[in-house]
Amino acid sequence: MMSEEGKTTMSSKYNPQEIEKDRYHFWVNGKFFEATGDEDKEPFTIVIPPPNVTGKLHLGHAWDTTMQDTISRMKRMQGFDVLWLPGMDHAGIATQAKVEAKLKEQGKNRYDLGREKFLDTVWDWKEEYADFIRAQWEKLGLGLDYSRERFTMDEGLSDAVREVFVTLYKKNLIYRGEYIINWDPNTKTALSDIEVIYEEVQGKFYHMRYPIKDSAETIEIATTRPETMLGDTAIAVHPSDNRYSHLIGKKVVLPIVGREIEIVADEYVDMELGSGAVKITPAHDPNDFEIGNRHDLERVLVMHEDGSMNENAGKYEGLDRFECRKQIVKDLQDQGVLFNIEERIHQVGHSERSGAVVEPYLSTQWFVNMQPLADEAIELQQRDEKVNFVPNRFERTYLHWMENIRDWCISRQLWWGHRIPAWYHKETNELYVGKEAPADIENWEQDNDVLDTWFSSALWPFSTMGWPDLDAEDFKRHFPTDVLVTGYDIIFFWVARMIFQSKEFTDQRPFKDVLIHGLIRDADGLKMSKSLGNGVDPMDVIEQYGADSLRYFLLTGSTPGQDLRFHWEKVEATWNFANKVWNASRFSLMNMEGFTYEDVDLNGEKSLADKWILTRLNETIEQVTKNTNKYEFGEAGRHLYNFIWDELCDWYIEMAKLPLYGDDESEKRMTQSVLAYVLDQTMRMLHPYMPFITEEIWQQLPHQGDSITVAAWPEAKSEFHNETASKEMKRLVSIIKSVRNIRAEVDTPMSKQIKLLIQAENEATVSELENNRNYLERFCNPSELKISTKVDVPEKAMSAVVTGAELFLPLEGLIDFDKEIKRLEKELDKWTKEVVRVQKKLSNEGFLNKAPQAVVDEEKQKEQDYLEKQAKVKARLNELNS
Repeated sequence: MMSEEGKTTMSSKYNPQEIEKDRYHFWVNGKFFEATGDEDKEPFTIVIPPPNVTGKLHLGHAWDTTMQDTISRMKRMQGFDVLWLPGMDHAGIATQAKVEAKLKEQGKNRYDLGREKFLDTVWDWKEEYADFIRAQWEKLGLGLDYSRERFTMDEGLSDAVREVFVTLYKKNLIYRGEYIINWDPNTKTALSDIEVIYEEVQGKFYHMRYPIKDSAETIEIATTRPETMLGDTAIAVHPSDNRYSHLIGKKVVLPIVGREIEIVADEYVDMELGSGAVKITPAHDPNDFEIGNRHDLERVLVMHEDGSMNENAGKYEGLDRFECRKQIVKDLQDQGVLFNIEERIHQVGHSERSGAVVEPYLSTQWFVNMQPLADEAIELQQRDEKVNFVPNRFERTYLHWMENIRDWCISRQLWWGHRIPAWYHKETNELYVGKEAPADIENWEQDNDVLDTWFSSALWPFSTMGWPDLDAEDFKRHFPTDVLVTGYDIIFFWVARMIFQSKEFTDQRPFKDVLIHGLIRDADGLKMSKSLGNGVDPMDVIEQYGADSLRYFLLTGSTPGQDLRFHWEKVEATWNFANKVWNASRFSLMNMEGFTYEDVDLNGEKSLADKWILTRLNETIEQVTKNTNKYEFGEAGRHLYNFIWDELCDWYIEMAKLPLYGDDESEKRMTQSVLAYVLDQTMRMLHPYMPFITEEIWQQLPHQGDSITVAAWPEAKSEFHNETASKEMKRLVSIIKSVRNIRAEVDTPMSKQIKLLIQAENEATVSELENNRNYLERFCNPSELKISTKVDVPEKAMSAVVTGAELFLPLEGLIDFDKEIKRLEKELDKWTKEVVRVQKKLSNEGFLNKAPQAVVDEEKQKEQDYLEKQAKVKARLNELNS
């Protein structure tokens, strides 16, 4: 704010840590971020993708939430009743794994505590890490409505989860069945397909010959997991494969185990792959499971849930699966069954959460029947009220997944999460599914499993609004939401599930737009990870450069849908930009001391610079508004940067010094008014991108209102648009730049006065330039300035052509001829030697034959460059010597 004496209190140096320190509390305490429910305002709603309560936020979170904050701040300023709803996700597997790891350090496990006390421990963890996350939201300056903060295991959201589960169950869209699922032996829980990360690993292909019963024949099979052979219940061949037609129906004696298994015919088998015969292990492979169903094969499970071998593994019982593999390979080799081990790189599934190698595993789980839900979600995209993907290419990604959907395994063998609302009768084993426990609860036992985290996250856009209460005020006013911002890596995990659940339970899209961004990578393009040690903590960036610099870099460093590379140098460049804004604002405020909001008056005579900057402000408002509304933050940022740095700071403020330091009081007042107005409007445009610095500056400008957060978004004013001023200013700037370039070319400093002749194409241009003579004299520093339609051009002069005029700077007085000739002769000698050197190198056959092509090309480029410089210096010498 201005001091009582009317003087600016802005520090002489830009210190982001100082100006960002207490500003967030001012915003939150002022309730500027809270949705008001004002019926005169159109609602605009965003729900935050809830971060997991497993740790602190990373740079990707900072990018994602900064985009949301930018959108919500702009919409609030545009007069919308904005709700940006915060919240966090319980993150079942991830959080339980963290807490169990912490217990392990203390020599305990969850079974030592029991379910109830273990959950108390997890809730303590949740509170601790929720505080960390809120502190980081504060550091980033996120305009969240904390009065509506939610958690995926809040009572209200838990009610919504039970409502959805029971409804889908009654519609036969949830069922319980025995299937091959992805199993994580480390966390001992099922995983959905998209929680499995496939990585290329160096593995082996084991070739074996199984003996045919009562025959000297054998049948060759190959596998990457020989330990599963203990659960083989058939060999399959293609029914049209003539090599094996005589064996179909015969028995094979399973090595080591001694069990007789049948050779069956199935069209699934690829005759061209390997030997054309495959072992069938229905309890340990999803394709074998389907073949087993078709042929009514026994399912023999040979592993425990922790990945160790069970009683069906015979003498290998108790061994870890990989230790069993080593032992069984040795035994099979000793028996002569295993005849070849082939090294092979293949794709192996790993648990996204624990990193364990995933085991295809026969298990009884709860599933969602996805096809009917997917069909409805696909049909939604044919309507006008579809979800708009930005960029729209990601709609194809989404639809491809929905069109090839598989049933969703939703049960998890965990304690932390929404417990499945299903009970089993202790005597009859009858199943009861309901929102509430059975009345005679003592006779029933609840299912021990919890729901997949994504089951509750899929309801986030409407469960947070009070659904299933259809009369809830927020649900009626703020659903569907307007935009979701998220990364392309969770389109399948989350976006798709929100769409089909919203369609099923509200018959509406969950959000109008979904803005998709990429991943943040390091400077070399590598994905940031703990293992590579290339991650960057956003709090470290803020500590060094401030939140505004980090935000502006994140927002403007990429286009929608693309990855972003993190460069410290680019963050430093945005700090330099913020510093420029600070210094320009401080200078302006120092020159409008005592100037109040009531003093701002834009009626009256304006200078060319005034008219031009108001026109450019109009154009910038239009571009920034258009591009921000389209989520093109990089483009909007480019327009803001160019306007502020190049036009406002480098040109207008420099030109404003003439009236500010002059004697004409009316010109000074107009300049102060224009400066105050342009800075005010510029700070408003920049505010969603850099909220802290803009609030600090705006509070010291002549303004009305409590905070820039609720100040009106700028609008272009037609009365300030002046095409003539734009053209005149463009010509003026071209002249000044041309003179500066000529001075630089001949090494003549700005402090030295020079003669400047301007030959205009007509009298109108002469008049125009004469009217702005003061600018030419101030920025060209001429000893003599002549403007005419016809000037006497000296024989020796530097010249330049601009639109509507030619400039001439006589060399006499511009340079010392003798000194310049000596300098140019020295420079010519330098480039001549370089030309000789590089041409000698390029004529050397040995160099040309041995050097890499890139090196040769580089030398050829140097030759071209040196020759061009040599020619230019020769031309200048010829001019001076003529």
